[in-house]
Amino acid sequence: MPIFQNLTDEQSAAVEGIVHHRLLNADTPLYSEGDEINALSIIANGQIKVFRTAENGKEQLLYLLQAGDINGEAALFNQLEHNSSAVTLTPTTVCSINRSDFQKLLTKFPQISVNVMNTLGSRLIALERQTTKSNTESVASRLADYLVETSSALHQNPVQLPLKNKDLATLLGTTPETISRYLKRWETSQLISKMGQRRIQINDIDELLLQK
Repeated sequence: MPIFQNLTDEQSAAVEGIVHHRLLNADTPLYSEGDEINALSIIANGQIKVFRTAENGKEQLLYLLQAGDINGEAALFNQLEHNSSAVTLTPTTVCSINRSDFQKLLTKFPQISVNVMNTLGSRLIALERQTTKSNTESVASRLADYLVETSSALHQNPVQLPLKNKDLATLLGTTPETISRYLKRWETSQLISKMGQRRIQINDIDELLLQK
């Protein structure tokens, strides 16, 4: 995991001593809006959706968490509450470290502080890139990126897409009908093969990523 790279054996042992591992089934809440942020969570594998619930009860999908991502970093500095909710989309392994233990670790091993800042910086860049894509890239390009990135993150091909079309449409800033239209077009051109409900085989990654 990125935040634990370049550690000595002593540092790695110290980390292992305070990490709690949890294997969560799909559709399991990780946290809900209003819950206290009292731990740093690191996604070891799987995929999690982070969302807010609007006053009308509809979900607003914010972003996805995948292997290597961290969440709850605000707990490192302040005792705050979550302003969003998170639910697993696939079976997911989460490593968590409570706030006080992690703060002690940062004081003892400055390298971990550097790794945390680098990881947070990478997430900000990724979110900025996602926003830029929504504003400048075509729906086809964004959808192709999602298929390839999800397949890679879950180490699956064929890949069982965790998001329903309506949630995927929200993430990509389009409509479910547009998602279905592109998937059908790519199946016809044999870039992908549909192998059941939301199960897709990517046949030509390079050509798929060139879609506009």
